[in-house]
Amino acid sequence: MMENELRSYIEANREEMYGLLKDLCLIPAPSHLEHKRAEYCKNWLEKAGAEGVYIDEALNVIFPINCENSDKLTVFVAHTDTVFPDTEPMPYLDDGERIHCPGVGDDTASLTVMMLTAKYFVEKKIVPADGLMFVCNSCEEGLGNLKGTRQLFKDFEGRIARFISLDSSLNAVADNCAGSHRYEVEVLTEGGHSYGKFGNANAIAELSKMVAAIYAIEVPKKEGCRTTYNVGTISGGTSVNTIAQNAKMLCEYRSSDRECLAIMQEKFEAIFEQAKSEKVQVKIDKVGDRPCSNIDDAKIDELRKIVRPIIEEVTGAPVTFKSSSTDCNIPLSLGIPALCVGVYRGNGAHTRQEWVEKASLIPGLEIAIRLATIFAEG
Repeated sequence: MMENELRSYIEANREEMYGLLKDLCLIPAPSHLEHKRAEYCKNWLEKAGAEGVYIDEALNVIFPINCENSDKLTVFVAHTDTVFPDTEPMPYLDDGERIHCPGVGDDTASLTVMMLTAKYFVEKKIVPADGLMFVCNSCEEGLGNLKGTRQLFKDFEGRIARFISLDSSLNAVADNCAGSHRYEVEVLTEGGHSYGKFGNANAIAELSKMVAAIYAIEVPKKEGCRTTYNVGTISGGTSVNTIAQNAKMLCEYRSSDRECLAIMQEKFEAIFEQAKSEKVQVKIDKVGDRPCSNIDDAKIDELRKIVRPIIEEVTGAPVTFKSSSTDCNIPLSLGIPALCVGVYRGNGAHTRQEWVEKASLIPGLEIAIRLATIFAEG
């Protein structure tokens, strides 16, 4: 790959990249509701000259190149869904230096970079030796439970050799995955009038005791491992003068270590069980299950040795390796080498104050193209 050719492509497509990012940001895409973004991505890729693009049953947009007879496929993904439930366009602001919009970084900027990388392959007529797929995948966030990636590994079982997810900040690479279990917990009580039935069990109060117990957990300590927990949402009750009959929460725990994850499972299940009584019913629904890594680190190191020098050469800064919960959880749990690579600078992920630095997408695109081109060479 000629550096001048690559830089010329990036410069020629700079404004299109910013326009694509804006278009995508303005298409709401909560997990399981990515239909409009998926259609947009498919149409955009086809207009760029991509052939054979299709949308699968999980709403993944798949652009395969020379994949028909290969069992050593390289897969590049960036997820289309955002963590926000909004079904109307969210506020978008380009102030010249930064682009502000919920979900703009996680993962819409990465999705934009990947799509421009796919366009580069089309324009330069690059035919990967062992087949390569660009995938705008669904359901990475929250209760999406990695549905899109699970579908990929079902449909291409035994054929994927390596997996690269674009989903992080520049110079950050996730080479280990944090597994997680997520629960919807509902508390049910008799309730009643706040004055006439004062003293009856209140579902909100009982749920609050469970939340307090979760936040009193001492997480397991293990070298090289990080373990966390969180209560993400709560709801319930009827009115200010009603003893609540029901209350719900969504909660989770995560760990980069299987043993620690099992310890957290025991602690959570004990809290759920202790909350039950004759007057308090507790319903538990496991709504998310992301696996931990199950792979020889030597296989990951092969990918690190390819990815690290490219990122450091382009950015002039060292790479930070970390654990994270991403689409890579699935391949890593199956023993397939995978890395999650960052392609933008920004802040505020999973908040409505999220922003990305416009100029950072330039080195991000260069990194993505150089990586994809190296893997295409076999």
